[in-house]
Amino acid sequence: MTRRISRETLIKWAPFLVLIALVIFFTALNPTFFSVRNFARIAIAAAPALMVAVGVTFIIIMGSIDLSMEGAISLTAVVFAFAFAKFGGTLMSAGWLAIPLILMVGGLIGLVNGLVHVKLRIPSFMASLAMGFVGTGAAILLTGGDIVKVSDATFRGLLTVRWFGFPIMVYIAGFFLLVAWFIQAHTTLGRNFYAVGGGEELAHASGLNVNRVRVTGFALAGVFYALAAILVVARIGQAESVTGSNFMFISITSVVVGGVALWGGIGGVWNALVGVLIVGVINNGMVVVGLPDFLQDGVLGLLVILAVVLSTDRKMVSFVK
Repeated sequence: MTRRISRETLIKWAPFLVLIALVIFFTALNPTFFSVRNFARIAIAAAPALMVAVGVTFIIIMGSIDLSMEGAISLTAVVFAFAFAKFGGTLMSAGWLAIPLILMVGGLIGLVNGLVHVKLRIPSFMASLAMGFVGTGAAILLTGGDIVKVSDATFRGLLTVRWFGFPIMVYIAGFFLLVAWFIQAHTTLGRNFYAVGGGEELAHASGLNVNRVRVTGFALAGVFYALAAILVVARIGQAESVTGSNFMFISITSVVVGGVALWGGIGGVWNALVGVLIVGVINNGMVVVGLPDFLQDGVLGLLVILAVVLSTDRKMVSFVK
């Protein structure tokens, strides 16, 4: 019994231990890594990625997969930039109305994504991948391939204004992480996510409307993708059809590295946070130690595999999908 508890405890804390080990490793290679300024750089890159990872965590907990995030982020970022300009172009005018509007648009995209998956009985990875392409195509159609600038100083203050060395956008991401944790841990919806991921047939037999839970989960993920889009626009000051590029790899990798099981029912948003930080520390650490660009992707892949080996209990599944 003691051995089993110790093993489960190690599995639970392995991602966090990997994160600490990486920080120590890169600090040993270059002491400048361990500084508030550098941690702020990691946090700035991690804030949008965290919102995406939180959204996809809800989907993976249900035992599904969502690959629509790149298209969803690109489309919501572009619509946000256009709406922001239409409403006055500044937060001090009516520009702030673009924020709730885009959250609703993100939720609508997720809703459609979930309905396509559930109503048409298409596997979630295929339905969401197709919706991602639709989102990217719509973003290209709206922009004509151009860049839409957002230059309002107040809005860009999410990046430029800092509290205790960290920009406001980091605190905003932290706040919505807490909101996600509350949904996960203290609402019926959150419990239903785990029920579906733990065994869909059992959940259905107990009277749970599994399809409704899945659609709601995809809609909720869409809201978090829209939050990520807003943070990305605040960080770079523009939106375009490729704004969401690379978020698929970052989010899925972060969630799995953080310890969220791909077969569903295990993990949560705190795992997503640790996973995002692991990926962020790896990316930043390789730059700080001066690793050549052509080696960075390879090293990142190897370190990700190592992190997954240490943080995932592969004995809990009979085969690797």
